[in-house]
Amino acid sequence: MAWSTSELAELAGTTLKTVRHYHKIGLLDEPERAANGYKRYGVTHLVRLLRIRRLVGLGLPLSDVPTVEAADERAEEILRALDAELAASIERQQRMRRELAAILDNRGSIDLPAEFETLADDLPEGQRSFLVAYSSILTPSAMSALQKQFSEPRSDVGARFETLPADAPEDVRRQIARRLAPEVRKQQEDHPILSDLEASSRRSGAVTQSVVVQSLVEFYNEAQLDVLRRLHALLAEDEAAGT
Repeated sequence: MAWSTSELAELAGTTLKTVRHYHKIGLLDEPERAANGYKRYGVTHLVRLLRIRRLVGLGLPLSDVPTVEAADERAEEILRALDAELAASIERQQRMRRELAAILDNRGSIDLPAEFETLADDLPEGQRSFLVAYSSILTPSAMSALQKQFSEPRSDVGARFETLPADAPEDVRRQIARRLAPEVRKQQEDHPILSDLEASSRRSGAVTQSVVVQSLVEFYNEAQLDVLRRLHALLAEDEAAGT
C-alpha cells in the first residue's frame, strides 16, 4: 500500500508544501507514479522524511543535512558548532528571562541597563535618563564605575541639586555648587575612569560630546546647568592651584 503526498506529510507531521520543497532541493527523492499519474510514497520515503524533520527540528540548516547524514568528520564539526550555538542561545534567553523578572519586580527598571536594575527605585529621573543615554557611549568598565558611584548614598546637597527648580536664586545655585565641589572631587578620586568621558567612551570624541551635551541640555533645567558651570569652574580653579 502506498501513500499520496498529503498522506505522507500527515504521517511525518509536516506539510504538503514542505514535502514539495524537499523534492525541489533534492533532499527527498521523487517517488514513482501510479498509472493515473499520482505520486505514490512508501515507507522508505517516510523514514527519510522523518530523519530530515528530526535534524531540522534540532536546528540544523537544510543545506547541512546531507553532510550530517554522511557521518564523517565534517558532520561532527557541524553538530558541535550547532551545539555551541544552542548553548549560546540558551544563555542569552536565560539572561533575557532574568532581566524580564527584574522588570516585572520593578517596573521602574524597564529603561535602565541591567546592571542598574537594583537602583531603579532610588534614582532621580535626571540620573536615570543620563544612564540610559550614557550606555550608548561608555565602555563596560566605565558603566561599572558609574554603577558603583550611583550605589553610594546620595548626600543632602546631591538630592537638593536633583530637585533644584529652574528659578532658583543665584545665591542658592552658588551655595550648591560650592557644597558639591568636594563630593565631586572625591568621586573623581574614587572613580578616575569617569574623569574623562571621552577616554572612557567607545565612540568618537565628537559623538561622545554630542551625547553628553545634549543630555545635559535635555535633562537639566537652567538652574541646574548653571550649578554645573559653577562647579566646573571651581574644580578647574582647584586643579590650577594644585589642590
